[in-house]
Amino acid sequence: MVSNPTPQRQLRAHRPERPVARVLNSAEHHAWLARHLTDRDRWLCRMLFEHHVLTSTQIIDIAFTGRRGANLRLRSLYQWGVVARFQPHRDRGSHPMYYVLDTAGAVALAREDGIDPKELGYSREREIGRAFSLQLAHTVGCNGLFTTLIRRARQPGAAGVLAAWWSAARCGRHWGDIVTPDGYGRWREAGREAEFFVEFDFGTEQLSRLAGKLARYERLAEVTGITTPVLVWLPSARREVNARRAMAEALRGLDRPARVPVATSSGEAAADPLDMAAPRWRRLDESGTAGRVALADLPTLWPNLRASAPSGGQRPTAATPATARPEVAPPSPMPPPDPAHPWR
Repeated sequence: MVSNPTPQRQLRAHRPERPVARVLNSAEHHAWLARHLTDRDRWLCRMLFEHHVLTSTQIIDIAFTGRRGANLRLRSLYQWGVVARFQPHRDRGSHPMYYVLDTAGAVALAREDGIDPKELGYSREREIGRAFSLQLAHTVGCNGLFTTLIRRARQPGAAGVLAAWWSAARCGRHWGDIVTPDGYGRWREAGREAEFFVEFDFGTEQLSRLAGKLARYERLAEVTGITTPVLVWLPSARREVNARRAMAEALRGLDRPARVPVATSSGEAAADPLDMAAPRWRRLDESGTAGRVALADLPTLWPNLRASAPSGGQRPTAATPATARPEVAPPSPMPPPDPAHPWR
């Protein structure tokens, strides 16, 4: 009699990765890449530079139509030294491949922007070192909220589009002296536009610290003159209930609570835990007893909150970015067309 119900696939040891030949990183190779990198390849490099690390599944969501085409292209980019990859350890099963920007990709970006590669602020050791970062799961999870929006926007007949996506690092360079959101986005659908900050709670942060951020968001609204909804994603319904209680108390203690519109959701509030566009967002304050709304309907939660983001996508900053390197504009979240390989 079979007494061990563990699936056989979970008993397999990790298969050793086959060695893949990679080219020498040289000036000749960089010149060769100029002819072989597509617009989509260059855009993907910018996305990796902006958002640090994306899984193979997330890259398929934002840039490809199928896994086979994505795997073939990512293998080529890896062999050319444009991207690097790693696979975190898992006791059972395996993670997807994680991708970061490699040296040849960083050089291509710097040359496109007309700056010396040293001015880009890129470090290969730092990017590869993300494989050991304690923030890796948080970064990938938060990125998943936005890549899911891009996947939705790329579907045939889709009504919505992600117009802006800023990473936590970019938010920190602009507003880090006050507060550093985990991301900033702007979603357009059905003639409406919703801009928002994201606080991605992984269940490891003390709720008192999460609630304490509301005072800093109030200060940010005063400095910039823009009131922006804060969307708080929590891992479970129970965690959401406790977080709402803590944040509601903090909100009541603010001088101008209307400056901090907050809505919450949990990974259990929709079929897809990371689908931000689904009707999953619930207003925080006491008047928010109605049902959950979709991302496009956020303006209905705060009827008096006007859309205040400039049309060009640039927002006033709390301070000049504290960086010695030139501030490169964020890439468009939507990929460029790839006429050379429309089926991929």
